[in-house]
Amino acid sequence: MHEVDIELVEMTLDVMKYAINRITDRSPELGRPKAAEELKSLIGETITEKGIGGEKAFNLFKDVLMKATVPIDHPRHLAFVPAAPTRAAIMFDLVTSASSIHGAYWMEGAGGIFAENEAMKWLVSLTRLPAGAFGVFTSGGTAANLSAMVTAREFWRAKDESHIGEKALMITSIGAHSSLKAMAKVIDADVLLIPSEEELKGSQLQDAISNLTPHQRKRLFAVVATGGTTNAGIIDDLSGIAEVCKKEDVWFHVDAAYGGGALAAPSVRPLFNGIEQADSITIDPHKWLFSPYDCGAVIYKDPDLAKKAHEQEGSYLEIFKDEGARGFNPADYQIQLTRRVRGLPLWFSLAMHGTDKYSRAVERGISLATATGKMIKKRSKVELVRAPSLSCVLFRRKGWSPEDYRNWTYKNHKEGIALVTPTKWKTKDGFETVARFCFINPHTREEDIELILDTMK
Repeated sequence: MHEVDIELVEMTLDVMKYAINRITDRSPELGRPKAAEELKSLIGETITEKGIGGEKAFNLFKDVLMKATVPIDHPRHLAFVPAAPTRAAIMFDLVTSASSIHGAYWMEGAGGIFAENEAMKWLVSLTRLPAGAFGVFTSGGTAANLSAMVTAREFWRAKDESHIGEKALMITSIGAHSSLKAMAKVIDADVLLIPSEEELKGSQLQDAISNLTPHQRKRLFAVVATGGTTNAGIIDDLSGIAEVCKKEDVWFHVDAAYGGGALAAPSVRPLFNGIEQADSITIDPHKWLFSPYDCGAVIYKDPDLAKKAHEQEGSYLEIFKDEGARGFNPADYQIQLTRRVRGLPLWFSLAMHGTDKYSRAVERGISLATATGKMIKKRSKVELVRAPSLSCVLFRRKGWSPEDYRNWTYKNHKEGIALVTPTKWKTKDGFETVARFCFINPHTREEDIELILDTMK
């Protein structure tokens, strides 16, 4: 065996040992970032003409670089929208990478795409969209929202030639995810924000549309409702919004990137009634459906409209359209051509565990939020900002300033206790800094929550 082959075998064993230890560790070290200058001084030059060797590079990753990260699946990582991929999904993510499947076209990736599509069928079934609805896995919610909005805009243009050349306009609420505004810049669309951080109601949407100028109304191509806001877990009035969109003949998109996982939870599923009337839906399995990063999904009521908007043409791509290569081509339904089969880890985990276990895991996040609300009500120094919604809890430490919340966040992180970050909540007097928990990891314990609350002295 060649020297290079021996080193590769040894490195493979080291990597697998690390992966096994990492997968089985339910409470990894809560790392914290270091300045780039400090990291450079610790690892030195790693990209050199001769290389530093696999063993040294891997040890630098394990001993230095990994410790300067915060594992998203730490049970006391309750900031932003964390993630908690199943051990099965993490394991199969290794298999997915090792298998080197190009997931853009059926001709190259039929087996992997078929498995992805089995997982997609389950996602679509959760939405209760009509027969014929289907979707594709993307790199995340931003790519999914962008793909949906490109589809909506092209459909709007196709309906009326006078729309071509007009700058499109979409309506959403201030509680919508920040990526929607960023995505609108990419497609050069305007965004009208309805000033409602609580549930956006159909009546508010109707008022907003009625108050548009004739030219604005002509430019309106889509409405985006939220199925679980990132900040507070609020679900918009999906049925009411759907009714307005149908009446006004406007594309209805639901961004359920975070909250979409709760479609699998019977206790809250009725809150999403109306989502089955959407023209498109975003769900991120890497958030509340326990997949590794990165795995988003966009689902269309009419996938043919997405294909008309996204299908690419090129002389070297023509073979993929031949009869012998006929099959589902994910590249035709979203913005990316080159893509990995990022839905495979979800498929394997679903196949291994079953959908019932997924439902129980999602319900756990909801019950943790409810339990936290009760804990807060029993304490004199903290109070709820609003009732817990889905797996989000907003609360305040009485008497604290924004600086107090910041210092509390950094202190807990530095001491390895938890990563919990503040957010802002709109009040009649402006925006207030408050604390926020977001529960995703079913291995988070009530004791973890009590420990964090105890640090709010």
